[in-house]
Formats: sequence, C-alpha cells, structure tokens
Amino acid sequence: MFKKRYHEIPGAGKFPLLPKLIATSLGVGFLPVAPGTWGAILATLLWLPLYLWATPAVTFVVTAAAVVVLAVAGTWASSVSERYWGKDPVVACVDETVGQWLSLLPVLPGCPWWEILLSLALFRFFDIFKPLGIRSMERLPRGYGMMADDILAGIYSALIIWLINYFL
Repeated sequence: MFKKRYHEIPGAGKFPLLPKLIATSLGVGFLPVAPGTWGAILATLLWLPLYLWATPAVTFVVTAAAVVVLAVAGTWASSVSERYWGKDPVVACVDETVGQWLSLLPVLPGCPWWEILLSLALFRFFDIFKPLGIRSMERLPRGYGMMADDILAGIYSALIIWLINYFL
C-alpha cells in the first residue's frame, strides 16, 4: 500500500564516492580475483617507502597512526558498504589493508626484507583460515565485524614476527 522512499530501500541510490573508495581500498577491491589479497598487497606497497627511507621510529609511528585512522574510517565505510552491497561484501577490502599494516608494525628498517613477505603470508593465512577466535569476531555488527577479524589476524601476525625478531 505505502511505497518506501527511494533512500529507504537498501542498496538504492548511488553509493557515495568517499566511503566506496575507503571500503574498497582505493578501488583494488574491484579487481576480479582475490580482492582481500590485493588489499593486503596495496597496504604493503603503500608502506614500503617507510621501510626503505624512514627511521625505525618514524616507520612505527606512521604505521600505527595509519592503522588507527584507517580502522576508524574503514569501520564507517564498511558499515556504509553493507547498505549497498549486503553483509561483508567481498569488494570491501579495507579490513585487509588495515590488518596488513598491523602485521607490518614489527617489520622496521633494519629487519630482513623477507619479513615483509612473511608478514603478508602470515596475515593472509590468519585471514583466510580464521583460527584462534578470529572467526568469532565476524559476529560483531556492521563494519565492526568486518574489521575486527582482520585486525585480530594482523595482531597474531605481528606477534609472530615480533617473536622472530626477539629470538633471532
């Protein structure tokens, strides 16, 4: 009898550009295969200049700040993306970008280069298989659940690399 207004229909209307760019990690989420891996690779590529040219302290502080800022913005953008694309859409890969940056926190200039690849491999392992309570984080509502599992995967990856650095 009563029609819903256009803006009240889930997925109706044009997805605003800013949350779309954030949720898809500048659009890499639209790549046809493995958007989560592309989100993590983008994070590594954006982080690499810090490893190559910054001091360890600057690398750590900038990476940590980027994690915080993008985690907040990504949670918001992921919540918006669910309104247009449904629950936990595969193209929304900002969570992988944040998780990968977390996994890179203990990889500082002076650490062996292979730790960069190890951080990517560890993060993707934890993100894909979701052991040790990671899967349960997905039950949080909206963008919180989308982000939380990858944040925990990034933390686990960072802990392993930190332990490697500590004992080697």
